[in-house]
Amino acid sequence: MAPTETKILSDYLLVPAQLPAIISLQEFIELFPRSLQSSPQVRNLYRHLQTQRNAVVDSVAAEIEAEAKRGKAMRRVMTKAKREEESQENDDEAEIERILFGSTFDSQTPKHSIGSILPQLEGAVSELESELQLLGEEEAALLASIQQTVGSMSDLRYGRFANGQLRHQVLEGLESLRETCKSKNQSYS
Repeated sequence: MAPTETKILSDYLLVPAQLPAIISLQEFIELFPRSLQSSPQVRNLYRHLQTQRNAVVDSVAAEIEAEAKRGKAMRRVMTKAKREEESQENDDEAEIERILFGSTFDSQTPKHSIGSILPQLEGAVSELESELQLLGEEEAALLASIQQTVGSMSDLRYGRFANGQLRHQVLEGLESLRETCKSKNQSYS
């Protein structure tokens, strides 16, 4: 059996992303000076990094799962489009038959039985649910984007920034630039 999209992405992105796969605890400890290698804080730092890395890996795993769901929904949409295209071809054939032979064929006979219509209805329900889920995800992404934009604009308007030191850093940078310009001007004089 061929590997699935989820398996390929998981094997490529998740397995090698675990911190122990990148650097072992012993290798991490050896990066520190000998005087600090026996410190319990080094082990705590490694565990903290491992926790952060696991959170990132969990996030990627969730994205892989979401991508697999979107892939299934896309396949359903493509199958539906293909069915509609075939249906259109069948409608064209029926129209040609009607033109050539008149309406002699019995259009009153049912095309489906209860046993044949239920799977199609279940498929249609599944497609609608996946489309609703995709629309919900798009809505949530758009809402988050709009809220972030509004928040950023509000911060600009009221002079609040995520980096509280930004004003101080900008002023220091400007002062440094001013001093550099003064020293350059004095050297040209």
